[in-house]
Amino acid sequence: MVTIKQRLAQALEQAIAQAQQQRQLPTTALPEVIVERPQRPEHGDYASSLPLKLARAIGMTPLAIAEKLVEFMPPLPEVSRIVVASPGFINFNLSPDWLTKQVTVILDAGEAYGNIAVGDSKLIQIEFVSVNPTGPLHVGHGRGAVLGSTLANVISAAGYAVEREYYINDAGSQLDAFNRTLYARYQQCLGIDAEVPSDGYLGEYMIDLAKEIIDREGDRFIIMPKDAAIRELGALGVARILDIIKQDLELLGVEFDVWFSEQSLYRNGQYEKAMKLLRDSGYVTERENATWFVSSPLGESKDNVLVRSDGMPTYFASDVAYHYNKFLERRFDTVINIWGADHQGHVSRMIAVVNALGIEPERLKIIICQLVTLRRGQEIVRVSKRSGDIITLREVIEEVGADACRFFFLSRSADAQMDFDLELAKEQSADNPVYYVQYAHARIASILRLAKERGIDYAQGDVSLLTTEPELTLIRQMVLLPEIVELVASTLEPHHLPYYALDLATVFHSFYKQCRVISKNRELTWARLKLVKAAAIILARTLHLMGMTAPESM
Repeated sequence: MVTIKQRLAQALEQAIAQAQQQRQLPTTALPEVIVERPQRPEHGDYASSLPLKLARAIGMTPLAIAEKLVEFMPPLPEVSRIVVASPGFINFNLSPDWLTKQVTVILDAGEAYGNIAVGDSKLIQIEFVSVNPTGPLHVGHGRGAVLGSTLANVISAAGYAVEREYYINDAGSQLDAFNRTLYARYQQCLGIDAEVPSDGYLGEYMIDLAKEIIDREGDRFIIMPKDAAIRELGALGVARILDIIKQDLELLGVEFDVWFSEQSLYRNGQYEKAMKLLRDSGYVTERENATWFVSSPLGESKDNVLVRSDGMPTYFASDVAYHYNKFLERRFDTVINIWGADHQGHVSRMIAVVNALGIEPERLKIIICQLVTLRRGQEIVRVSKRSGDIITLREVIEEVGADACRFFFLSRSADAQMDFDLELAKEQSADNPVYYVQYAHARIASILRLAKERGIDYAQGDVSLLTTEPELTLIRQMVLLPEIVELVASTLEPHHLPYYALDLATVFHSFYKQCRVISKNRELTWARLKLVKAAAIILARTLHLMGMTAPESM
């Protein structure tokens, strides 16, 4: 599907090519042709400022260029009127006849409406969540999970081949601290005096985990050599934490195609291959008994340690090997990493190392997901009611539901900190955007059920009867979905989806108040039922792209 914006941009390109070919306009390099939706409706449905961009190069006034371009515009069934406006805009009004025909287009396409073919099946990997398997997910992790899974849905709808991946940090010092903590808690739960390491994990969940292992395995690790006991206990603990993480993500409607182990990078040789490539390219040096990535020539303010003086690879070294694997072995065209706010300082050196590996840096996209503050109205929620400890993602899902979590997490751009009002998320009122949007779908479903109960067959409905402003305004909003998909896929900003869903719900509720759908006018009833059914498709598709449900009743 080609969006209306794309179609108008193509028409403008054709117009300027024709005008130049017939020497009505001088030949010059063409800037990017951008078509936008004006904020003010009197400026049309779409507008372009192309004449303003061409004025200096062509040596004509923007108004004169605009008039000449309109003269050479090809016929456009989507457009009823093209207006030149000062100081040099070209404004487009959509044709009511074309708009009404889109109802049939939507009905024919069904859930596929909104799919666009810009991706050309290029392979994109989205790696997100990737929390160390040392504890349960918290609310901030949930935001990244929803962001990543929604982006995957939309990018797939834009024609890309998408792979969703969770990177398991199952190597390094943090796992060592987790293993030693679990061993200490295991001993304590068996009545043995043991001290939790200073760098250990102090959450209550570690005690619960130790008790669970005792229930299943008994005290057999006490009689084992300490190092072996720590290693085996740690493996059991990591497996259980990963199982909990997977369950929590499933509750949130988040799935992964691949769970990738950090340990495999060392086991399968990617670490050695990546280090050799950097060394052969002159980006590795030895000093202070450590191995360094020489990143200063690539724009970094300082070099970065790859291997510590004790011979242990750093977290950064694992990431080097991981991205070697992503780009040079699995050959993803683009890699999108969604990281938490604590990884902000890691971005520039990761881009530098991708460059050093011989990969175009623009193929790596890194999204930093900012913090979430939980509130109950004006009160900030700091600790869990259940455990007096951290508030887990599962607790929030259980309180407000997965749909509310997903909508609220998406409602702000990733780079903005957000407040999540738990009380608002549970309200059944128009003040709660989740309820307001889903209620629009439920209202549509009730209209269609009523039509079915009354035996109304609207298959032969004539959509050309949809001529009132509320009807056309609803269709105008509905046909924007492909543009929203394109916008989100190109900017990697899924917050545009909940904004669109709210706008669509608002326009539908307004239409519902002004236009009686099932009336004594049989032909108009049929036409409006077709419109309502098409609206259901668009609203459901929008909700599904966000990973939410489209309820039939509320």
